[in-house]
Amino acid sequence: MDCYYDVSKPRGGNEAARVLQSLRRRGSNFAICCARTAIGDAGNRAPPRQSTPAALAAKAATTTIPIIFEGGMDPIRVGLVSSLDRPGGNVTGVTQLNVEVAPKRLELLHELVPKAKVMAFLVNPTDALSAETTDLQAAARNVGVELHVLSASSERDFDAVFANLAQLRAGGLVIGSSAFFVARQEQLAALAVRHAVPAVFENRQFVAAGGLMSYGGSLTDAYRLAGVYTGRILKGEKPAELPVQRGVKVELYINLKSAKALGLNVPPAMQARADEMIE
Repeated sequence: MDCYYDVSKPRGGNEAARVLQSLRRRGSNFAICCARTAIGDAGNRAPPRQSTPAALAAKAATTTIPIIFEGGMDPIRVGLVSSLDRPGGNVTGVTQLNVEVAPKRLELLHELVPKAKVMAFLVNPTDALSAETTDLQAAARNVGVELHVLSASSERDFDAVFANLAQLRAGGLVIGSSAFFVARQEQLAALAVRHAVPAVFENRQFVAAGGLMSYGGSLTDAYRLAGVYTGRILKGEKPAELPVQRGVKVELYINLKSAKALGLNVPPAMQARADEMIE
């Protein structure tokens, strides 16, 4: 078994060729492509990274070595499998509820900032997330909020995004699901703190870095499911015959210190629903 790829480091050129060379050099007979994190610490303490680039590179590198992916992507849309029920080939894995719960993030943020009439949604325009934007716009209408969609595809765009938030007098920011944002969530959290913007993302690390709130799929649950598939494949089952699983557990984290700094009161009912209140 080989966990060979660190997606926290930028790569260029022909990544598939490098992955194939690495697999052959190590004599690998198995590959797991998951978000890089600290094993043995609930899977949530180290900065999570999107596994999509690793899984795509591994798939391009081999059609024989079994591959298990884990992430919040749509595996059909990104080209990892052709079917969730019968993935075929040498790839299967586990997905989390992240894109699908974006409307709930906005609703939770609105609970904390009920007087806000304007909010913003940050997207990476290089990602195909039209469904997430459409769903969030519908959720904004349901709670009576005007939603502005802002874009960032490089770190150079971040300052302009937060300047726009000030101009719009946005009462909150929902950060869209994107590997680009996941890899820079600590930076985004720091900017949200500096500009006093109530913001919500999908991972606990964002909250630990000072962001107000996160709501998204459980990494622990997804890793557990991926581990079960690892055992089954090592015992002889084929990835093609193992349906892509969906982790259904979602987790809510709130930074109480950040809420106080923003002058926000976290209702007792929301505190009771939170998996952790970080201070």
